[in-house]
Amino acid sequence: MRLASLARACLALALASLVTAAPALADDKAACLDGIAMIKAELAKPAPEAVQPRLKKALRVAERELGEGEFDECLDAVGDARRALKP
Repeated sequence: MRLASLARACLALALASLVTAAPALADDKAACLDGIAMIKAELAKPAPEAVQPRLKKALRVAERELGEGEFDECLDAVGDARRALKP
């Protein structure tokens, strides 16, 4: 009886974690998509030659991570692009 109660408590905790994590994942996905759009817009503008390869790499990584559902790593790539744009 006690083991069944423990199992139910663990299941309830796991479900609660999933429910609260879903909005955060949606926010990260939206931020990732916005970041990819920003990188594409910056690549369309004239930029110093030293910046272009860094932006292209960041875009490649961000799009790959988006496809894999790794939104936190996508946001890391977007951050790399933003740092490349800072003077």
